[in-house]
Amino acid sequence: MTTTANGFAAQSPATPLAPFSFERRAPGKTDVAIDIAFCGVCHSDLHTAKGEWEGTLYPCVPGHEIVGRVTAVGSDVTKFKVGDIAGVGCMVDSCGTCPSCTDGEEQYCETTGFVGTYNGPDPVLGGHTFGGYSDHIVVDEGFVLKVSHPEADLAAVAPLLCAGITTYSPLKHWKVGPGQKVGIVGLGGLGHMGVKIANAMGAEVYVFSTSPNKRDDAKRLGAKDLIVSKDADAMAEHMNSFDFILNTVAAPHNLDPFLELLKRDGTMTLVGVPAEPHPSPSVGNLIFRRRQLAGSLIGGIAETQEMLDFCNEHGLVSDIEMIRMNEIEPAYDRMVKSDVKYRFVIDMASMPTAA
Repeated sequence: MTTTANGFAAQSPATPLAPFSFERRAPGKTDVAIDIAFCGVCHSDLHTAKGEWEGTLYPCVPGHEIVGRVTAVGSDVTKFKVGDIAGVGCMVDSCGTCPSCTDGEEQYCETTGFVGTYNGPDPVLGGHTFGGYSDHIVVDEGFVLKVSHPEADLAAVAPLLCAGITTYSPLKHWKVGPGQKVGIVGLGGLGHMGVKIANAMGAEVYVFSTSPNKRDDAKRLGAKDLIVSKDADAMAEHMNSFDFILNTVAAPHNLDPFLELLKRDGTMTLVGVPAEPHPSPSVGNLIFRRRQLAGSLIGGIAETQEMLDFCNEHGLVSDIEMIRMNEIEPAYDRMVKSDVKYRFVIDMASMPTAA
């Protein structure tokens, strides 16, 4: 059995997103059905919908920062009941049996790879998955998150399902905490959450940006100061002083000026994926201080739940701008120009029906 969903889809790389009807599976024994209230807009949505990354499957319904209300649960579901507020992030399935999955690191699934909330292989209906730019979704209980934030904050919680966990996971993995000096490269959708979370973890946080006019915002979000990354003198003042740097920039750039800021045994972790490779960093900058250059994806389901609980405890949500569903194309244009502070969220009450 299936149910009809109303969404917004790209039919090709060249066509704008428009109303689109499609079928969702009816809830099975372990499934949770969610009426979507809000869906955050990630830069990955744009890349995928516009065919800027290889492998986009059309029609493409993006969206993996989903918050809504549970409307039905399968007979074997134990963690959710009708009426609960729930979230869905970047993945909706994985093999469940490989070492990464059994360790609770489903994002690194070694057998099939994790199944993306959109543009992944649909494990039940066949074809490919459709994401959160839609009125409802059906997901296995194992990939649904509990949302405990106040209802007034739910729109701003949605981006935590991607931007929040993408920054929380490396900060937690590299044990960021009190007494550490931490840098966040870039103050966008990811970077602004990195500042908030690192500050809540007790670190002394600095933002690196090419824009000095972002200093006041950086401090408002929890940073001690902003360092203008193209100012060589300002960068030199912080040489060999950072314990950890989280680099959120998704455009190719020289990594060496940031590596030089790390202490001995310091780490810089990349979470942005540029369309073209970064210039190769100097090996000497790594060898002579035993520094590490690393990468990180999202987090597993257990860690994503931990992140949501942490953010609720510390009163953290994303800074958002609400849009209507039919404003998605102008929003994409503004994202390309970095003209958003700091995440667009779609109000799904504005979803039109397909013609």
